[in-house]
Amino acid sequence: MIATKHNKERVIAPLLESALGVTCVTPHLFDTDQFGTFSGEITREDSPLETARKKCLFAMEETGCDLAVSSEGSFGPHLNFLFIPADDELILFIDKKNNLEIVAREITTETNYSGKEILKETELIEFSERVHFPSHRLILKATKDGKSDIKKGIDNIDILLNTFRAFIKDGKSVSVETDMRACYNPTRMDVIKQATSKLVEKIRSHCPHCQTPGFGITAAREGLPCSLCGSNTRSILCYISTCQKCSFVSEEFYPRGKKEEDPMYCDHCNP
Repeated sequence: MIATKHNKERVIAPLLESALGVTCVTPHLFDTDQFGTFSGEITREDSPLETARKKCLFAMEETGCDLAVSSEGSFGPHLNFLFIPADDELILFIDKKNNLEIVAREITTETNYSGKEILKETELIEFSERVHFPSHRLILKATKDGKSDIKKGIDNIDILLNTFRAFIKDGKSVSVETDMRACYNPTRMDVIKQATSKLVEKIRSHCPHCQTPGFGITAAREGLPCSLCGSNTRSILCYISTCQKCSFVSEEFYPRGKKEEDPMYCDHCNP
């Protein structure tokens, strides 16, 4: 069961079916908007993981399936590059029968996520060209006296301009933003596909001790020593993998192929 409203099964189902030998279905008229919308009409109240979990559990309750997959995206500044927008996609697989949850995540700056307030048609056209319109759809919002209007899923230049003219004519503050729903944003759909590939890889990874699927990295430990002074740096020393069934723990030291860090990344040598 793929818990989605926005056609994510197009990229998720082929990968799961090919790798796992399952048949994927999507609930009829399943409304994931109840858990939050990117455009702000409904606020997402939970974390991305909890939201994805609620989607899976709701879909399983509605259909009687005991296997479900859902994804949840978040958009904003990249954690390490604060002035660059990022797409953070989380995808969750739940096996209710065996009490398993397997999670994968893909974070990338490959996104057209953007928005701005506009006053002129020329600004709107410039924005639309920059974010790959019309293959990637847009949203227009207008606000006046505390009241808001919104037009979503715009993929036609005439509709875009006519909607803007109607909004601005009423003296409203108008803003434009990218429509981040997966079915209207091919770039985001590709990131979901990448996250699904990671999920498949993790499902197929078994615990060395009990053979439970989903054995993968759960934590990282810093402390790779500086090659000049020997002090511990913030660079990764080892990855830690933990089985969620038997709690078996495995440590992979020097996962990036080096046993020492360049002094430029050392807080002691390069404070």
